[in-house]
Amino acid sequence: MIPKLKEKEKAINLRKKGFSYSEILKEVPVAKSTLSLWLQDIGLAKKQKQLLTEKKKRAQRKGAEARREQRITLTRVIKHRARKEISEISKRDLWITGIALYWGEGAKEKRKAAQVSLCNTDPRLIKIFLRWLNEICEISESDINFRIHLHKNSRNRARKVQKYWSQTTGFSIKRFDKITWKKHNVKTKRVNTGDCYFGLLEVRVKSSTNLNRKIAGWIEGICENI
Repeated sequence: MIPKLKEKEKAINLRKKGFSYSEILKEVPVAKSTLSLWLQDIGLAKKQKQLLTEKKKRAQRKGAEARREQRITLTRVIKHRARKEISEISKRDLWITGIALYWGEGAKEKRKAAQVSLCNTDPRLIKIFLRWLNEICEISESDINFRIHLHKNSRNRARKVQKYWSQTTGFSIKRFDKITWKKHNVKTKRVNTGDCYFGLLEVRVKSSTNLNRKIAGWIEGICENI
């Protein structure tokens, strides 16, 4: 009985110092139900409550950081394995990939004459599309036009944005002088804001109504043969 009394006294003293139940159980090896019974009438001063709250927050932050590291590691492993599943891309692979990209992101023929046009913010997608136009559709660089769509509050970054898309595509910066200004939405949910925001790039092909129709036929062919 005496050892239990000593354990109870130790538990009470630790609690009064602001120790949490889990911390006390490490020092006093008893059942949690027993500890709860011992401490049910032990009030805590404001300072002790603040201490426990801070310990709880630290534990939560530590747990969140550990989960974040696990997520980052898992994501890295999954992506690495997935990349290895993609071998060298053949011309046919590029052909089908470009059709799928245009199907999802390109302008469709909604009137009598609709030129080939694709808009996106992802520089990787833009690069693939330009390569597809050149190698699959045999479109020359002189037949490609660009238009940047940018929010009005980024006017002071216009030159930087033009340089960014010029470097991304390999085309002269003079080809990016056309900018459409969009009304700024302060409640935007976009992730790419501030210095990471380079607007949306529109790629257009001159006199390409028939090419647009041909792409539509390719899409129909995929649907019929998939």
